[in-house]
Amino acid sequence: MKAAIFNPYLDTLGGGERYTMAIATALLKNNYVVDVEWKDNEIKEKLEKRFGIDLKKINFVKDIKRGDGYDICFWVSDGSVPALRARKNFLHFQVPFQRVNGQSLLNKFKLMRINKIIVNSNFTKNIIDKEFGINSFVLYPPVAVDDFKGKKKENIILNVARFSNLMQNKRQDVLIKTFAAFSKANESYKLVLAGGIEVGAEEYVKELTLQIKDYPIEIIKSPDFKTLKDLYSKAKIFWSASGFGSDTPQKKEHFGITVVEAMAASCVPVIFNDGGHREIVQNTVNGFLWDDAHELYRYTKKILDDESLRKQMALFASKTAQNFSYEEFEEKFKQLI
Repeated sequence: MKAAIFNPYLDTLGGGERYTMAIATALLKNNYVVDVEWKDNEIKEKLEKRFGIDLKKINFVKDIKRGDGYDICFWVSDGSVPALRARKNFLHFQVPFQRVNGQSLLNKFKLMRINKIIVNSNFTKNIIDKEFGINSFVLYPPVAVDDFKGKKKENIILNVARFSNLMQNKRQDVLIKTFAAFSKANESYKLVLAGGIEVGAEEYVKELTLQIKDYPIEIIKSPDFKTLKDLYSKAKIFWSASGFGSDTPQKKEHFGITVVEAMAASCVPVIFNDGGHREIVQNTVNGFLWDDAHELYRYTKKILDDESLRKQMALFASKTAQNFSYEEFEEKFKQLI
């Protein structure tokens, strides 16, 4: 049996690309020969290094011909609906697109060839279903939860997010400003900002670098998977401001894979209260959801001033992360195919 995969964003090496490779490995386990469309053969090594996964048995080819001749085609949408030609076709929306004329007559014809539309969260589902007039299937992104272990924790607050100000607002600038105020009364703590750099965001990173020069803040550009695991293992708190100040769903956090990774490593998440974050964190139980920078500061202070509370929330966080394991993901995907 043969399966074809297409993702137009593979070289961004983000959460959606990790999701795509999880689909590829799940298909391999179900005895499919897997072809991924991409014109640059170096992409395989980049994906392996970034995500710490083995892709040796995955073929990267120049054209999957929209699934023609394949048993399964998994296609990541850019907001459009392609005319897929495999025996079974799965269309994936990792972005909650709006106002793309989703219910056009042409799209309705194309959707007749789609066996199932898959989305990465209920947040995405609510928007996509309304836009396209469909009933999509939620398949949460998987996390290799057993790879993340909490070692002896250090006084580190961590953020892992792509440095981006285009497709999504990750808002590292908000975190820097909040930590600048926080560190005045908490000098032993350090903030680490780690992530890949989106094309076009180089100037944004330069601006952030200038903002951190007087504070115990470190920027780690494009860390590999081993470095990320080490950071998660040491950090006490995980911060995220993804989606803060955004009015459009596309620029909010659609799920939050790095939040789950942090929780698996017993980091307590203190993250912005919007988007897919609400499907991961139960406020005051396994982390905190904040609405403004004052709450981000206050919740962080509350956790770090109460060691028993931090340990209790860290335990609940690590248990929650198990709900997003590869085993859960692969079982649900197997039911689809």
